[in-house]
Amino acid sequence: MEKKELQKKAVEVRKGIVTAVHAAKAGHPGGSLSAADIFTYLYFQEMKIDPADPKNPDRDRFVLSKGHTAPGLYSALANRGFFPVKDLETLRHLGSYLQGHPDMKHIPGVDMSSGSLGQGLSAACGMALAAKLDGKDYRTYCLCGDGELEEGQIWEAAMFAGAKNLDNLCVIVDNNNLQIDGPISEVCSPYPIDAKFEAFNFHVICIDGNDFDQIEKAFAEARATKGKPTCIVAKTLKGKGVSFMENQVGWHGKAPNDDEYKIAMEDLEKLEASI
Repeated sequence: MEKKELQKKAVEVRKGIVTAVHAAKAGHPGGSLSAADIFTYLYFQEMKIDPADPKNPDRDRFVLSKGHTAPGLYSALANRGFFPVKDLETLRHLGSYLQGHPDMKHIPGVDMSSGSLGQGLSAACGMALAAKLDGKDYRTYCLCGDGELEEGQIWEAAMFAGAKNLDNLCVIVDNNNLQIDGPISEVCSPYPIDAKFEAFNFHVICIDGNDFDQIEKAFAEARATKGKPTCIVAKTLKGKGVSFMENQVGWHGKAPNDDEYKIAMEDLEKLEASI
């Protein structure tokens, strides 16, 4: 898919995020929007997946370790054809299969239930090791939040991945520098992120996570890296694409009202028109 097409898909993913959270009157738009370009590249370009066969044993796996940004994952899955885009409007509604956090039992395309921060990377390590033991060539991708790196289990999993030389594992850190309580550097700084993962035997790539050229090169480099897992530290902008949400910690876990929803969609329409 050409860069311009990916950019347009990313706008559709962002529209789905804002629509879902608005309809739910709850959810996490900020971190979903910052990672929207990563979600888009993974599901429309990088991963070996088939919406018509979501349980194919040879598919690539994805674990959303920062499970609260489920609106971003759901929007990517819907736009990719795993389920109807219209269903995004049922997010968090009673009886809807689209729960507030990913549920592998009921949502097509979700490989791991997640939400308890710090646990997703351990599951991803298990998937990557299983592929090695079974002689399979599928890859496993895991998206973590930068605030989530404050969880000790992340580093236990990183130590395991490095020790087992899981070169079929690619960790992406959505480094938007904001968690629910404020800047990560002030709450409990995980910096320097790159040096920490390198110390655990990871190949580390630092990029602008909202730039498709850099995203493409990083994933190509990750696939070409042998003998150790890869961590892509993706510097992003929280709330990317919606003017009043950008770099605002208050939009970590808050839904737009009707007036804010209208402004947000107008922002995204303008963004789409500029591509």
